[in-house]
Amino acid sequence: MKRVVAIVIDSGGVGAIKDADIYGDSPGADTIGNVARGLGSLHLPHLERLGLGLLTPIPGVRAVSDPRARVARLRERSRGKDTITGHWEMMGITTSVPFPTYPNGFPADVVEAFARIAGKLPLGNIPASGTEIIEELGAAHLASGRPILYTSADSVFQIAAHEEVVPIERLYEWSERAREMLEPPHNVNRVIARPFVGKPGAFRRTPNRRDYAVAPPSNLIDRLEAGDIEVHAVGKIWDIYCGRSISSTLRAADNNDAMEKTLTLLNQVDNGFIFTNLNDFDSKFGHRRDVRGYGTALEEFDARLPALEALLRPGDELILTADHGCDPTAPGSDHTREYVPFIHLSSSPGTMLGEIEGLDLVGHTVERALLS
Repeated sequence: MKRVVAIVIDSGGVGAIKDADIYGDSPGADTIGNVARGLGSLHLPHLERLGLGLLTPIPGVRAVSDPRARVARLRERSRGKDTITGHWEMMGITTSVPFPTYPNGFPADVVEAFARIAGKLPLGNIPASGTEIIEELGAAHLASGRPILYTSADSVFQIAAHEEVVPIERLYEWSERAREMLEPPHNVNRVIARPFVGKPGAFRRTPNRRDYAVAPPSNLIDRLEAGDIEVHAVGKIWDIYCGRSISSTLRAADNNDAMEKTLTLLNQVDNGFIFTNLNDFDSKFGHRRDVRGYGTALEEFDARLPALEALLRPGDELILTADHGCDPTAPGSDHTREYVPFIHLSSSPGTMLGEIEGLDLVGHTVERALLS
């Protein structure tokens, strides 16, 4: 009877990878380190004890000589710096051909195909920040009923609509049909339904976001199911892997809700894999270049770690990691190509493992614990 918990600090990078310039990123990108520098320091005593400070210089967080956990900096081998690519690599999928991106918007044939689904030509069709584009086009959307279509530096087809103009279920239907429509060469890795509410000047996105990912190749989650190991997803994990081989899912309104649901699962589940994504770090703070918000979220997460550790039983294992960077001190609003932390708390002695190629160390660790 054993459990492994993996928590993804979505975008929690710890320094630029050497090829960051190929992705348009500065060699100084360092999400967690730069957040601390931007604020003067961070108070992360529990992450410090585990060994986070060994992975990148973080003002306020010591590089302890005797970390409680096994820690490493993981270097992504896949081509990309997005959620799907990072999460897939964790479970053993290397993306050698990057998913298509659209720096000039989607081509006319794609837009026309989506217009047939929605019944109206969309507004926008540009790369944009999600919060900025609804402020820019929200009033026109309210007046016309036309959906707002946008993308980013990532491989995403995002559809924003006001919940009082386009009912949630209709937006989900449009997104599902768009997912079916977007075949190669336009097989973006995610279609994202982005509902919002409010009035001009005060629009806000709601927690009813849904992601429709391209179906993943066979991976560790499938092998866990074949081995009668249950996988319990929290947050957008279900969406990332299209729900395949996942036993249960709990959606989360925010980081605190995701942590609460992770603790609930630890109180209810006697064995298996609990896989949690903390999306606020990326969507609310990284992309919005909110250094203070990011730092506060890190400190809030750190403060919850003792309650999480208290629920671990002898033999249980905990992994803290990330899928990419999103440095809020960097220009623009996109992800950054960075190393990610690997913090593994188990019965093994803590140590610094150094730099390791492949985010799939996460999956290998889960597999050894639950299938060996």
